[in-house]
Amino acid sequence: MKSKLILLALVVLVLSACQPNPLTKRATLVFYNVENLFDTINDPAINDEEFLPDAEKKWNSERYTKKLEDLSRVLGAVNPEELPEIIGLCEVENRQVVEDLAATAPLAEGKYQAVHIDSPDKRGIDVALLFRKGAFKLIHHEALPVDPGFETRDILHVYGKLGKDKIHLFVNHWPSRWGGLKKSQPNRLVAAQTLKTKVDELLTADPQAKIIIMGDMNDEPDNKSLAEVLNARAPNTQAELYNLMIPLDEQQKGSYFYRGNWNMLDNLVVSASVLRGKGFVVTDQLGQVFQQEWMEYRNKNGQVSPNRTYGGPNYYGGISDHFPVYLQLNWQ
Repeated sequence: MKSKLILLALVVLVLSACQPNPLTKRATLVFYNVENLFDTINDPAINDEEFLPDAEKKWNSERYTKKLEDLSRVLGAVNPEELPEIIGLCEVENRQVVEDLAATAPLAEGKYQAVHIDSPDKRGIDVALLFRKGAFKLIHHEALPVDPGFETRDILHVYGKLGKDKIHLFVNHWPSRWGGLKKSQPNRLVAAQTLKTKVDELLTADPQAKIIIMGDMNDEPDNKSLAEVLNARAPNTQAELYNLMIPLDEQQKGSYFYRGNWNMLDNLVVSASVLRGKGFVVTDQLGQVFQQEWMEYRNKNGQVSPNRTYGGPNYYGGISDHFPVYLQLNWQ
């Protein structure tokens, strides 16, 4: 009997050794602008009136449930082998909609936990983070207020442990291009400087700090906010911060389609130790845009764009006006 138990233990040990452990060997990180993920309940504290059942948009429980299911399907499909370990989100109304998304199949299998802080944004939208319990251990989180002279989204800073490595995550949604690119640029420069100040503080304390910045910056990699203030360079250069979306941007690819052109508004920026260091590093030193045919809208001229939920007051029933961006990490 004893020999059989020993043999069984050896078999289990061998089988375990043959199975990859996704929580310690690799991870997927996704960022997604989910295009106005509002619930259907009136919150007097924010401006959510356009997303109510009796509003012009006629936002209701059926449409809300469909959007949750569509978003969950997208996020669950990014990595066909497993659900993402970390998901950054923007344009979410509150913590409840984030938790509703996490409870929707297939994401429900990941048993995600939410990190969310209400922002002062006048439209009532925030940024948030979901992480798989067991893959990431939360240590600390804080809001970094952005003050361009009006109320806008905070930057969410999340510090924790991914596998064996400690990591700083920043979720961003910088001020929009409303009023034109040139006129609105100073607002995003304020957001970029707010982020840069915190990143410099972390890198001064620890030059090997592992930092991943994600977000809808409403700017492209070569705009001043990212290229000069944040000083995020191409992966094949020498720098403190690297924008992983530059190679795709140079190929005229993007995450957002505007007036016939692709814009890389959703960016992934990492510190040097994430690009080429010890512990986990970015696979292929590259970020990706996740795009599938069932996420697309094709117009009569054959132009493809993200299949959005609304166009003004018109309900299109699509998923989001952005495609998500993602990166994959492998432990060295």
